[in-house]
Amino acid sequence: MRLGKTNLEVNKNGFGALPIQRRNMKDSVEILHHAYENGIDFYDTAHFYTDSEAKLGKAFEDVRQNIYLASKGAAEEVEEFWKQLEQSLKSMKTDYLDLYQFHNLSFCPKGEDDLYKAMLEAKEEGLIKHIGITTHKITFAHEAIESGLYETLQYPFSYLSGQQEIDLVNKCKEFDVGFLAMKGMGGGLITNSKASYAYMNQFDNVLPIWGIQKMEELDEFLSYDENTVLDDGLRQAIEKDKKELGEDFCRGCGYCMPCPQDINISMCARMSLWIRRFPAEPYLTEEYQEIMENTKECVECYACVDNCPYELEIPRLLKENYEDYQNVLDGKTKV
Repeated sequence: MRLGKTNLEVNKNGFGALPIQRRNMKDSVEILHHAYENGIDFYDTAHFYTDSEAKLGKAFEDVRQNIYLASKGAAEEVEEFWKQLEQSLKSMKTDYLDLYQFHNLSFCPKGEDDLYKAMLEAKEEGLIKHIGITTHKITFAHEAIESGLYETLQYPFSYLSGQQEIDLVNKCKEFDVGFLAMKGMGGGLITNSKASYAYMNQFDNVLPIWGIQKMEELDEFLSYDENTVLDDGLRQAIEKDKKELGEDFCRGCGYCMPCPQDINISMCARMSLWIRRFPAEPYLTEEYQEIMENTKECVECYACVDNCPYELEIPRLLKENYEDYQNVLDGKTKV
């Protein structure tokens, strides 16, 4: 597929390298080599994904010219912008990035901002080839598209998305902005990879960035192609998931954290879904019970609500998830 005005021709499977920070170097390199050998050529990471960039550098140093490397920096000051970019280039053992993105900033940099000017300078110096932005906030997404300053937008998108996200995808196509779909598996709540791929396959301007941690996950996505389309069975599976999850669920983006009461909001606000969609036993240990107990410390300051891009009523979600979790522990509810 063509990635918008970048004119990059990329494999429809993008590789999201956030999860490989949880694997050792040897396993990560094996997974990355397997992806490369099977035609995946677009790899997305970030400065703050611990050693993810270094693992990409180790895996692809000898084939750099055959792939596209994308990274992100979260600096909001010019000096820090250059530090992060320099470190990313060093870690990935390359002298340029095909795409560099502002990473979930608290604003959308515009042409008059020194931060955007620094990004433009980096492009003029050949350190980056294309300029993008990632965000979870739809207002920022629209600002970025309409500004004409960005060649790509990375935004959460999956078959759980609503009409406003579909409208955003269509708007990107209208403005020829490449759309990188993060959280294509609903932040871990979707288990049907075939349905996810088929859904994404409907949009010729969407490049899903699948978060890959295991070889078997990679092989699932490699098994799909342009002939993987939404049939009646997949549509029914999607409708079942949408009915079960609804729209009022935590995506795990982490914008709400840190919590003043040290509550692990992104875990506790969706625990009820975890124990129903996956084997419950691993989440019923003393460690997780202690984490869930801490939700009772919520003072309803609503700082998390103010920061939530999905405008979720988080204190209510915490209470409901805690009560449901306790019912499972007490055997009052089966999963």
